Amino acid sequence: IPPKKKPEPSISKHLETTKGLDVCSEQTTRYSILEETESGSFVAHLSKDLGLRSGELTARSARVMSDDYKQRLLLDPETGDLLLREKLDREELCASMEPCVLYFQVSLEKPVQYFQGELLIQDINDHSPEFLNREMLLKIPENSQPGSRFSLKLAQDLDVGSNGLQQYTVNSNSHFHVVTRNNSEGKKYPELVQDRALDREEQAEMSLTLTALDGGSPPRSGTAMVRILILDINDNAPEFVNTPYEVQVLESSPPDSPVLTVLAKDADAGNFGRVSYGLLQASDEILQTFSINEVTGEIRLKKGLDFEKIKSYYVEIEATDGGGLSGKGAVVIEVLDVNDNAPELSISSLSNSVPENAPETIISIFRVGDRDSGENGKVVCSIPENLPFILKSTFKNFYTLVTEIPLDRESRDEYNITITVTDLGTPRLTAQHTITVQVSDVNDNAPAFTQTSYTLFVQENNSPALHIGTISATDSDSGSNAHITYSLLPTHDPQLALSSLISINADNGQLFALRALDYEALQTFEFRVGATDQGSPALSSQALVRVLVLDANDNAPFVLYPLQNASAPYTELLPRAAEPGYLITKVVAVDRDSGQNAWLSFQLLKATEPGLFTVWAHNGEVRTSRLLSERDAPKHRLLLLVKDNGDPPRSASVTLHVLVVDGLSQPYLPLPEVVRESSQEEDALTLYLVIALASVSSLFLLSVLMFVGVRLCRRARASSLSGCSVPEGHFPGHLLDVSGEGTLSQNYQYEVCLREGSGTGEFNFLKPMIPNLLESKESPHYRDSFLFS
Repeated sequence: IPPKKKPEPSISKHLETTKGLDVCSEQTTRYSILEETESGSFVAHLSKDLGLRSGELTARSARVMSDDYKQRLLLDPETGDLLLREKLDREELCASMEPCVLYFQVSLEKPVQYFQGELLIQDINDHSPEFLNREMLLKIPENSQPGSRFSLKLAQDLDVGSNGLQQYTVNSNSHFHVVTRNNSEGKKYPELVQDRALDREEQAEMSLTLTALDGGSPPRSGTAMVRILILDINDNAPEFVNTPYEVQVLESSPPDSPVLTVLAKDADAGNFGRVSYGLLQASDEILQTFSINEVTGEIRLKKGLDFEKIKSYYVEIEATDGGGLSGKGAVVIEVLDVNDNAPELSISSLSNSVPENAPETIISIFRVGDRDSGENGKVVCSIPENLPFILKSTFKNFYTLVTEIPLDRESRDEYNITITVTDLGTPRLTAQHTITVQVSDVNDNAPAFTQTSYTLFVQENNSPALHIGTISATDSDSGSNAHITYSLLPTHDPQLALSSLISINADNGQLFALRALDYEALQTFEFRVGATDQGSPALSSQALVRVLVLDANDNAPFVLYPLQNASAPYTELLPRAAEPGYLITKVVAVDRDSGQNAWLSFQLLKATEPGLFTVWAHNGEVRTSRLLSERDAPKHRLLLLVKDNGDPPRSASVTLHVLVVDGLSQPYLPLPEVVRESSQEEDALTLYLVIALASVSSLFLLSVLMFVGVRLCRRARASSLSGCSVPEGHFPGHLLDVSGEGTLSQNYQYEVCLREGSGTGEFNFLKPMIPNLLESKESPHYRDSFLFS
């Protein structure tokens, strides 16, 4: 095949495609090329022969690998052509082996496929036959008969086939001619045939020119000189004791190691019975590997053996006596393999990065092998068991490293996978290769708050833009997948204007109060915050934030009773006959603050008669501290202070006028069972109050109203077992109901009635109608309702 012309080889292909990774070609694709073809020469249009489309070789990462682990072929991914990477020498690659075939494989990915190929390297006639010795000495007894044959040393021709050695010729003479014969290895050697009897006395020595010719076009040749010595008669040739000899030698045997000793015997005596040994028709390889002692017949190694190159030797030996007669023998030397080659690993495809959570992913495709044979050449491939990877055998000695389960970068982001290849020889040899695989991140983890809910405390009346707390979330991912942005989530409470109250720093989660908070308006509120990463798609989580506003003492006490905004000062009546501890009135006050800021205490600041009155600090009751005397003034002015328990405390003042009157009776306690039970009784009482008020304005109507009032009072007493007699004096009946929040916790009803026959100087002050309603004096809150008449 011309080197520059694209060959059109006959290609037989049969492809089977199966799912998975084990996809291979069962048929071999064969090509041929002449040796010594220049590198880069075209071999074949591989993509066309494999039935692949244009560009598919590049898309599927096509690679060409040779069995001898050397890259002798080159694949052009653009054109799909198979090219020579280097000039090939058939004699260097295959020596005398015929045919000379270079085996290679083509691997494809996505899916994984393999194609087996063979490249036949054809010989050209680039070597001439050569004799190892340019001169050969042949001793022939003179009694040798015509037709006797004498073997000569063969010539070596590195070419094979028709270009190899084909025949031998000898120059024209009257005594001998040459015939070409084949030895046991199929090599051609010359044999000198005697044509007529010899006469030593006529001619004791002669010289012939031996020519070796090959079958090339044009043929090449090589010559050697054959010197023939005619000897005296020797009628017994040496004979080997055993033939052939068989011996086994370890390939690890060092040079100069003995192989065996051969022995030949000759029945002649004297010089004709003395035997010398030599190698017969030995090739250059045998001559370089073995030597034989001419005297002892011991065969030794000249260099080390290599089982992987040559597994056995067939060595022909010759024993020659002193008379020139010789006997032939043979030695079969079998080279025993030893485990002297470690396994080899060749990476075909490698991916160093794998996304997490991915299904079964190919990490690497590689090939393993061992140059040894038998058990020494069998290999076992393994990886550590504690890794989430497995090895799959695909084609011949090809393996695929794949993930066994989806990987999790948050658990482990890098794997160092050591592939160990071990042969089964003794001792076992091992080769290792480490692959580092990085696990790339996927946004599969949502941000996680450090707490499910946060409680923040803010003092009311805070300054705007006050930092009130920080929320924090973490993300197990990396890079942008772990970058968190914080935000306020919409609230479901329409009354809460969250955007005007709170803001959040989107980068660090710091929360700020946008305006001053008022505890009295808003004690607590809650909202949700979100943390979102920047992955694709983005993941988020939520947390609840509860803000508690802490009370500050920013409200002074407010007096509900007695009212301080009236145009005229409020006056209370005090009977002159009142006992010490007599309840004059009760100051009712409230505070909008809470806690200890709303705990109120009462204090008498100033009085006309300081020793006459006392104020209970916890409930605001104003009482007498001693009996009144005639010298006491009839009118007193009291200044009271209501103070809370805040820091600093706030206060309010109360001014109270007390009028001392004569003739009022001692207070009495009405029955506790008396209650207002029905709306009809309340309406009657209201009617009574209206009538009593009208009686004050008109003296004429007083008598009529008093008559009606007495009748109504008697009727009420009959039905409720509680009442009072309305006097026919100058004091009209008067009812007043005051309710509010102060220092009492229950409603009170007081009734003041003028007794019959008591005149104008005596009043009846009734105690509360419901017992045990007063709370302890230390209670901070009270509710009071007074009914006066």
